[in-house]
Amino acid sequence: MVELTLPKNSKIQQGKTWPKPEGATNLREYRIYRWSPDDDENPRIDTYFVDMDDCGPMVLDALLWIKNKIDPTLTLRRSCREGICGSCAMNIDGSNTLACTKGCDDISGAVKVYPLPHMQVVKDLVPDLTNFYAQHASIEPWLKTVSPQPAKEWLQSHEDREKLDGLYECILCACCSTSCPSYWWNGDRYLGPATLLQAYRWLIDSRDEAKGERLDNLEDPFRLYRCHTIMNCAQTCPKGLNPAKAIAEIKKMMVERRV
Repeated sequence: MVELTLPKNSKIQQGKTWPKPEGATNLREYRIYRWSPDDDENPRIDTYFVDMDDCGPMVLDALLWIKNKIDPTLTLRRSCREGICGSCAMNIDGSNTLACTKGCDDISGAVKVYPLPHMQVVKDLVPDLTNFYAQHASIEPWLKTVSPQPAKEWLQSHEDREKLDGLYECILCACCSTSCPSYWWNGDRYLGPATLLQAYRWLIDSRDEAKGERLDNLEDPFRLYRCHTIMNCAQTCPKGLNPAKAIAEIKKMMVERRV
């Protein structure tokens, strides 16, 4: 019988349970993923208790309360606190979302917080998004034209502008891509829903004049066609966007230009 040994640092173990704040009467339990590359230890789940009478209503508020008052080594990304920058994307209560817009009261029981799934972890709740950003850059997300530049601006009708609604609002938080099984298994080659949503945004921009070049760039068995439309991306998007629909529209463009 074959005996298999898991690689080092592959198991998540029970970590430290931190003391409850003295005198607090409205406590909430938080179980948070912890891992540091400097410790040479397995990842662990630390348990904290937050005084909700002394804390804001969002999960990000609780994480910062823990960092400021209990454990300053807790590491996370955050910036705008308004659901605009996408910095605080993480897996909360089993779903990818933004910590700054996820209400603690929307969660039953202990609040479980992990980094975005299937990504290399830099430390604690901080994923390595290097590949994600490189993929976004690969679709050249800017206006490309060959016509002489107008004296003032590139004009666009109201109808053409409305076509960009539901696309330009993407904040590149990576919630959708890291909820996609195809991206988990083929993240090195499949561009993923976030990047493909952005690709479609430029493909249908009436001012852009590089549609053929952009489609050529996506014509690949992996870059586009790993999407199987299971809709995880649309379900988890904190901005309410639908990357799966955008990907389907790109596939239609691929077919139409062959006819």
